[in-house]
Amino acid sequence: MHPAIRILFAAALVPASLAACSNSNGSSTTTTTSSATAAPAKMKTTKVMASSNGLAVYTTNCSTCHQSDGKGAIGPPLAGNPVVTGDASKVIHIVNGGLTGVVKVNGKTFNGTMPAWKGTLSTADIAAVITYIRSSWGNKAGPVTAAQVASTP
Repeated sequence: MHPAIRILFAAALVPASLAACSNSNGSSTTTTTSSATAAPAKMKTTKVMASSNGLAVYTTNCSTCHQSDGKGAIGPPLAGNPVVTGDASKVIHIVNGGLTGVVKVNGKTFNGTMPAWKGTLSTADIAAVITYIRSSWGNKAGPVTAAQVASTP
């Protein structure tokens, strides 16, 4: 086949391929498959979506103090922080209500103020950002739900 015809053919396939990935209202969909049951695949997709939204929330609201790599600067590090990866209710309480005063993390002392995000961010955004920090930079803690955020003082 002539190279120019091959390019035209490929160009015609791209819109058709993109249309196949969209539903009737023009928004895209993603299908996750699993060799196990459908439920774990759905849970995995939900966690990924929460984490990706969490990245956006984190970048906008948290990275100035905690840095994009989670190693901290003005605020304490979130990477490798046992409070972040420990009991979810503790980190939820801190994000909801803020934190003021001296904090020691991994041998380094921080003295400052973190604002309360409850009332500023939605419970879904707080859950997403906490899920993000609990599963980023080598942290390996489970996700947090909006229901957990709403029920934690």
